[in-house]
Amino acid sequence: MNKAIKYRLYPTKEQAEYFLKCFGCCRFVYNQALNWRIMAYNADRTHLNYNDTAYGLTALKRIYPWLKEADSIALQQSLRHLDTAFSNFFKVKGSGYPKYKSRKHNRRSYTTINQNGTVAIIEGKGIKLPKAGIVKSHIHRIPEPGWNIKSTTISMDSDGKFYASVLYEYESNVIPAAIIDNAIGLDYKSNGLYMDSNGNSHTGHKYYRAGQAKLAKAQRRLKNKSIGSSNYKKQQLKIFKIHRHISNQRLDDLHKTSTEIANRYDVVCVESLNMRAMSNKGFGNGKATMDNGYGMFLNMLQYKLNDRGKYFVKVDKWYPSTQTCCSCGCTHKLGLNERIFNCGCGLTIDRDLNAAINIRNEGLKLLYEQYQNVG
Repeated sequence: MNKAIKYRLYPTKEQAEYFLKCFGCCRFVYNQALNWRIMAYNADRTHLNYNDTAYGLTALKRIYPWLKEADSIALQQSLRHLDTAFSNFFKVKGSGYPKYKSRKHNRRSYTTINQNGTVAIIEGKGIKLPKAGIVKSHIHRIPEPGWNIKSTTISMDSDGKFYASVLYEYESNVIPAAIIDNAIGLDYKSNGLYMDSNGNSHTGHKYYRAGQAKLAKAQRRLKNKSIGSSNYKKQQLKIFKIHRHISNQRLDDLHKTSTEIANRYDVVCVESLNMRAMSNKGFGNGKATMDNGYGMFLNMLQYKLNDRGKYFVKVDKWYPSTQTCCSCGCTHKLGLNERIFNCGCGLTIDRDLNAAINIRNEGLKLLYEQYQNVG
């Protein structure tokens, strides 16, 4: 299995300049290779790929010698990312045609692969990176024995902080599905985060709404400053820091909640919802939906359960969990304003609790069917 741990970096001035240079070089290589592919196809319908040496990194370095100053492995990874983008365009439904990376709005990052110890964690010092040397960092978690470093991604946030996301490879033990008796179902709540099958619900703090007044005040001050001036850039940085603070608050809450659930239960059953579709303007609740961070919460749950050898089961979003009685199995059509489920069998239960119980039962059914088919 693979797992990434993100560390905060504290580079020197020279190391920070090197990182910025690598960001720009990787973006340039990606755009130049994309341009060559487009030109080759328009000329005679030729499809170039990563293995075409005449249009690869060697050719680019011959034309642009300054590319040699950046990490060559990172530049190769940039070309691989372009190859993957084209592959997804032709094979994965919904993937768009690869676009040029913007200099102003592109995410500043690059990925380098560990080759014979080129990337290493130096306890008490920092992280060893190609050409950058040992970069001072906060190593808040030491990898366990048997964890091997595959790659690392260096990135810079909008507020100017550097991070290294180190990807580890390791083996994980899985609990046999036949002996599982500790399961839970989660139903999404727009005014919170979830309702579980035990009747517990998460409060779902609205961090963006809580910081919206402070953010609006900072944005009004930005409006009164000259675009491109020193004060304009300083105010922009303040706005970036407010956004980062809100994001960190949300991530902290989601990490703590997902860790608690992953430690307590062996199986977690959820619905495979399309959060982007639920946050559109037609639904009328987009800001609250995005502020919840439910999609990130499910991703956290999945990898944390996988780390512990436990199970994360997704129930189809078209399964009528809300309209099915968890006691007798009868179906009833409920409007969005009906929050209590009343069944002819005598069951009266909260709508979300009923759905969570149905999701748990359906998830366990799917898990046991999969276990029997494998066995």
